[in-house]
Amino acid sequence: MSESVTRPSRSQRINLRATARQEALLRRAADATDHTLTDFILDSAVDQAQQVLASRQWFAVSPQQFDEFVRMLDEPLPSTERFQRLFSRRSRFEPAG
Repeated sequence: MSESVTRPSRSQRINLRATARQEALLRRAADATDHTLTDFILDSAVDQAQQVLASRQWFAVSPQQFDEFVRMLDEPLPSTERFQRLFSRRSRFEPAG
């Protein structure tokens, strides 16, 4: 008994032109991954788009806010007893002995 996957309806059309070599390569890769050509191209393009956009996340602040942000980054963390205990414990990844 196979499970059915509910997919959102695809209502937008994207037209592409490719060389014969590009199409053959894409078809072989789609076949190798057991995907349709459309699914392979869309999944690959969406993955790449997410990576591109994630690398371009930015935010804007005033010069005063930026100076405060840098000051806070440069300021040493307060040393607390809990940190000291944590850092003095043997790592689980260290060999026993």
